[in-house]
Amino acid sequence: MKNIILILTLIVSHICFAQVTDNAMLYRKDFKNLTAKNTVSVTSYEKNGKHYVYTGGAGNVDVFSLNKDGALTTVSSHKLYKEKGPGRGLVADNINGTDFLFVGNKHGDAVEVFKILDNGSLEQVFMVKDSDAVHLKTVITLQVVHMKKASYLFVGGLEREDPGLTCFKIHDDGKLTLVQSMKDNDKIHTDGIIGMFTHKIKGKTYLYTGGFQDNGVSSFRVYENGKFKNVNNISDNTTDRYLTGAYPVTGVTFGNNKYVVVGHRHHKYYDYAPNFIKNKDFKYHGDGVSVFKINSKGALVPHFVLKDDENSKLQGQTRIEIVSVNDNEAILAVGTRDDASIQLLKLNKDGVLSPTNYLETGFSIYYGLKSHKIGDDNFLLAGSNRFDFGKLVSYKLGPKINRENKVIKHIVHLKYKEDATEAQVNEAVNAFVDLKNKIPTVASFEWGLNDSTEGHTKGLTHTFVITFKDEHAREVYLFHEAHLALLNNYAQFFADALVMDYWTKEN
Repeated sequence: MKNIILILTLIVSHICFAQVTDNAMLYRKDFKNLTAKNTVSVTSYEKNGKHYVYTGGAGNVDVFSLNKDGALTTVSSHKLYKEKGPGRGLVADNINGTDFLFVGNKHGDAVEVFKILDNGSLEQVFMVKDSDAVHLKTVITLQVVHMKKASYLFVGGLEREDPGLTCFKIHDDGKLTLVQSMKDNDKIHTDGIIGMFTHKIKGKTYLYTGGFQDNGVSSFRVYENGKFKNVNNISDNTTDRYLTGAYPVTGVTFGNNKYVVVGHRHHKYYDYAPNFIKNKDFKYHGDGVSVFKINSKGALVPHFVLKDDENSKLQGQTRIEIVSVNDNEAILAVGTRDDASIQLLKLNKDGVLSPTNYLETGFSIYYGLKSHKIGDDNFLLAGSNRFDFGKLVSYKLGPKINRENKVIKHIVHLKYKEDATEAQVNEAVNAFVDLKNKIPTVASFEWGLNDSTEGHTKGLTHTFVITFKDEHAREVYLFHEAHLALLNNYAQFFADALVMDYWTKEN
């Protein structure tokens, strides 16, 4: 009987996973303010049954707890070396019984190591700075690699003058000692490493890197002592690869099939900073996500490309996260800077990608995206590089809800402070009303003064009613520059607020 129940449970679980995979959607659960100026990187970690989120921004690393409902609670904030950063390539891991957070300090040209304390907060234990022996200038990407008897930290970055790939041995106390630093050359793609991933094949470990400046991906064999050597390299072309500005790198395993998934933020998106791109001889032929199959020798083999079109949001990919995976397929989330969205994709066991749904977040994502699992629930944590944003946002993955022929009513009730002058209140009200002219996703807008005499207004005096056609429109409004500016400039005059949303049939 127990075996029958187990089999039925597995069948039901598989059906539910397939349904969610084919029709998955993201739903915002919470957001919290940061002490850092922005959110460039995000990672997460489970310690003693509790779940923590770490965000790296300009000047600080912020720590939050995350509960099973996706609610965020501020824990602590920690200054980076020289108060620079931003913290990039955050990686949390356990090294021989001790939990550490490894942080790449981009403009501090250093790697900082923090011990994760019992309450999730941090204590710095070590730091290694750039020198002639290592390639740590403009540190961006970190990858922990566990071998049988030791663990290693691989480091990549955007150093323009002397780029490369560096490996440190991680000691039990968090200290790092140099193992090998390989200088970039015309063959390998380690000039501007913004993504790394590892696969193990028949007991051997392989590392895969994306080269932002040299437009390609490379594979390396990693040995037990932390030394590494190049295996093969794949360059961009203008026919069936999309590697100009190779950016996020991740991977999935289905039985014996191993894949590496690579995205790119094409160099054309850096028109505002053309001197940032070394090789300006590139051709824009669209955006896409590339899938490489890994052969028995750990080499990358071009396998499949999902091209961006009018039904997907893949322009300016900066992060690809594996949200969930079973024996047959996986859900991937792609964070985009230029489309300002999170695109959900399905990868099947044959290595074929297909888009499912996307959520327009209303903010650009710049490496700051991390998947996290609590029980059976899958979450995404996201932030933005925007300096006016300064928030961490949590989303939960679930089946898409049918909202056909429905719209969202966003109701805001406000009470202004008694010491706010009439001119200040009028200015704040006019700024709120003007949002309908500044935010294109506002379908309709109305407002008025309270006229109820029933005695249940709780002192609230002004009501604003905004209509949105879908979730995308609401997200764009919530995190729009004009809306954030309204809060920054006029929240000082608010005494109280009540905000409620509901779905109703479209008129």
